[in-house]
Amino acid sequence: MTGGGSSIPEVQRLLAVLAAGRRCAEAGTAFGDGAAAIAITAASLVTVELDEERAVIALERLRGFANVELVVGDWREELPPRGPFDLVFLDGGGWKHDPFGKGPLGVELLAPGGLLVADDMTRGRPLSDPVRRFVFEHPELVATELTVAPQMAVLLAARR
Repeated sequence: MTGGGSSIPEVQRLLAVLAAGRRCAEAGTAFGDGAAAIAITAASLVTVELDEERAVIALERLRGFANVELVVGDWREELPPRGPFDLVFLDGGGWKHDPFGKGPLGVELLAPGGLLVADDMTRGRPLSDPVRRFVFEHPELVATELTVAPQMAVLLAARR
C-alpha cells in the first residue's frame, strides 16, 4: 500500500497513541516517519533497517529523539537481544511474505500484554490471507483489524 516507503499519517497517529509510555521496537525503519511517530510518545524505541541508504535518511529524521536507537541490520538478529517489548511494529523485514516463517519471532519479541501492529493491509480481505490467518489464529494473540483509511487496514494484536 505504501510501497515500502513511509507510513500514512493515520497510521502514524495510531502508532503515537499505542506507543505512549511503552518500550517499543520497529522492524523496517524505511525513512523514519513511523519511527518518529512512535518516538514522540514512547519510553524507548529500537528501530531496525536493512537498507543502509534508507537508514542514513532515517538517522537524520530521528536525530532529535534521545529515546531512539536506530540499528542497520536484520531485525531477526538485532531485536531479540534487546527485547522483550511492549509494542512491536512489524513494518518490514519480509515477514508479510512469510508470516508463518518469520511472524513467530515477532510474537516472541512481545512482553505479555504487548501489542503487535502490522499496517499496509488491504481492507476487507478474508482470513484466507496468510498474514491475517497468522495474526488471528496464533494461540498467543488476540487480534482485531482497524480501518485507518478508505483502502487501508491495520492489524492490532495483544499477546496473551
